Amino acid sequence: MDDKLRPLTLGEILDRTAQFYRRNFWTFAGVAAVPVLASFAVLVPIGVAMGFAGVFKTGHAAANTPAFVGIIVVALAIGLPALLVAGVVEQAALTRTAIGVHLGQKLKVREAIRSVWPRFWRYLWLLVLLGLLVIGIPAAAAVIGISGAVAIRVFTYSAGAPLSVLLTFLAFTAVFVYAIWRWLCYAMAMAACIVEEKTAWQSIRRANRLSKGTRWRIFVMYLLMFAISFVIAMIADVFMFIGIAIATALGSSKLGPVVTVVGVIIGLLARIALQVIIQPIPVIALVLFYYDQRVRTEGYDIELMMEQAGMTSPPVETAPPANPEAQAEPASGVLAIESPLTPSFEPGAGPDTVKEQ
Repeated sequence: MDDKLRPLTLGEILDRTAQFYRRNFWTFAGVAAVPVLASFAVLVPIGVAMGFAGVFKTGHAAANTPAFVGIIVVALAIGLPALLVAGVVEQAALTRTAIGVHLGQKLKVREAIRSVWPRFWRYLWLLVLLGLLVIGIPAAAAVIGISGAVAIRVFTYSAGAPLSVLLTFLAFTAVFVYAIWRWLCYAMAMAACIVEEKTAWQSIRRANRLSKGTRWRIFVMYLLMFAISFVIAMIADVFMFIGIAIATALGSSKLGPVVTVVGVIIGLLARIALQVIIQPIPVIALVLFYYDQRVRTEGYDIELMMEQAGMTSPPVETAPPANPEAQAEPASGVLAIESPLTPSFEPGAGPDTVKEQ
């Protein structure tokens, strides 16, 4: 039986994710690489400038405060929009590619990225809403909780220190758990937005309904991805830390900034490779979770079988008459003959009828 027409276990979803990724590795890697390379093309010059300004060298930050401030302003004005656009294009294009692979279609890298632009603002607004719901609201709650803990510490002096620490810990823990739970509820929003062409808010509500009963499976999938990403990221950061350590040891030598820049570039390139390799995996899995939940809760397997068998057709709409008035009233000069089979009814005088005097 076709895997698209039956519910899948977590192991089968992970296995199918690996198959999709292995068979279409260069397509997924290409789609993930284009926006990432575009964003890093903006961030690398900023990192180089920070290296030559001595930002990464201990004891030199105060002497280069104006340069550091200027670099930060440029990074915020150019780097953040570049990262935002890259994130939207990457998520939407990877999701479209995974949907196409699941349905037996083959998308080229250019086609996948080009398909994002007609609805770019919808996808952008979807990610903004997800950020507010998953991170923004919990962060605001954490600020309120920590402010209360600080107020207790201030008004009670040292007597309230244990309570203040406890409240701070509880606030961070609650926010962390809530953010993870909300993300598990909304993780399939991008797939719903693309497949069903819903608005951003409708996609979030749709994902929240579909995720019921499968959130723990999505959580296990993300745990596996986190473990893999953590190991690779630690290896990638080693190169950058080595460069910074060597630059710090060289001190005021002319090779110090050069070594720092090389270390930063190597670290950024390692980050690019990490994101290109890892990022498509959870996206493919979420698309499979989306279709699996539709099969489980909505009978999508029956709907798909009927479509493949040609048993579904669009509703037939009757064309309106060309001239409604011509059918409503007979043309002048033509006697309208009433059929004897046509029922006729003439109201007689009833109890509510008022007779004219």
